[in-house]
Amino acid sequence: MKLVLRLLFLFLLAEVWLVPGFAPGTQPPEAEAGPGTLRTLAPQNQPPEEKKEEEPWLVASRQELSQETSNFGFSLLRKISVKHEGNVVFSPLSLSFAMATLVLGAAGPTRTQILSGLGLQALNGTQPALLPALFGHLRETLSRNWELGLTQGSLAFIHKDFDVKETFLNLSKRYFDTACVPMNFRNASQAKGLMNQYISKETQGRIPKLFDEINPETKVILVDYILFKGQWLTPFDPVFTEADTFRLDKYKAVKVPMMYRAGNFASTFDKNFRCHVLKLPYQGNATMLVVLMQKMGDHLALEDYLTTELVETWLRNMKTRKMEVFLPKFKLDQKYEMHELLKQMGIRRIFSSWADLSELSVTTRNLKVSKVLQRAMIEVDEKGTEAFQDPIQITTFHLIVMST
Repeated sequence: MKLVLRLLFLFLLAEVWLVPGFAPGTQPPEAEAGPGTLRTLAPQNQPPEEKKEEEPWLVASRQELSQETSNFGFSLLRKISVKHEGNVVFSPLSLSFAMATLVLGAAGPTRTQILSGLGLQALNGTQPALLPALFGHLRETLSRNWELGLTQGSLAFIHKDFDVKETFLNLSKRYFDTACVPMNFRNASQAKGLMNQYISKETQGRIPKLFDEINPETKVILVDYILFKGQWLTPFDPVFTEADTFRLDKYKAVKVPMMYRAGNFASTFDKNFRCHVLKLPYQGNATMLVVLMQKMGDHLALEDYLTTELVETWLRNMKTRKMEVFLPKFKLDQKYEMHELLKQMGIRRIFSSWADLSELSVTTRNLKVSKVLQRAMIEVDEKGTEAFQDPIQITTFHLIVMST
């Protein structure tokens, strides 16, 4: 069987399903012994430490967080696709982390509206600490999976004279490991240079310039970033990469470097949406899903029905078979003004004069979020490029809290 895969939903499904890949009960790398794996042995004459069984409600909560974060990503895709033509690359996980940090500083209807927009109001319930604790557990799970090569970081640039509550600082550090950096936003030019330098260092030089300008009235800038250095479980051989035709639509085609690999692949065909779905595994229990529509242009209809349930159905129906796969090498770099999209999803109060950020600071008069911006980059090839060494995806997200 031979498949030439179009660049369709390639990054989106890889990003969204990096999270559900860590289902509760998944063994960390050190728990699975095998070739090249280090195993920690219990001292002799001592019984091995028993793993405590987690409460069913906690397991269910983690599964719900994974599912709702994915569905939030699909909803964002639909909003972005309306305004942006061509390929789409963004990170719902990074956005969710940053908005969850902001929730720690919000109160009343403002907080409720954010949780509702993210689809996480049910997880808040009668235990306000549950939601940040779930995000904290997810962050720790990702950082422990050394094979996956995913790094998540959180920064808070705070104006030197802005009075931030100790509770917010402590909770953001506890659950999101947020590093707080004092900044003088009144000197906008200096602040911009210092923040760009700081972020360039945190992202290993991948993003040397995130900020183009800074408003002197800014009080807080929250930045969340994700670096994903994913290695294919079975890499493509560069020897077989050749220039080939890649169709953008019915009338346009371009020449691209096309990778090739023959072997056993898990895939399925969805008769309802008339599409092939291919599974390309990374090391570290993560998966990229590639969707090939049987008829060009039908992806627009599929977008309206993308949910975690649909993707789970694809995964359940997959069978392993011998195939030839042709996959284009590609690199994408895009920026989005997420605040406009979040407003369309019902999160409006935080951007208005009615915003309640009383858990962030005692000085809440005229305090609101002015912008939510995201920059995302992805590069995919056989093993990586000379600069990155591996397929890499970098996502930065930042929101700006300011006084008007």
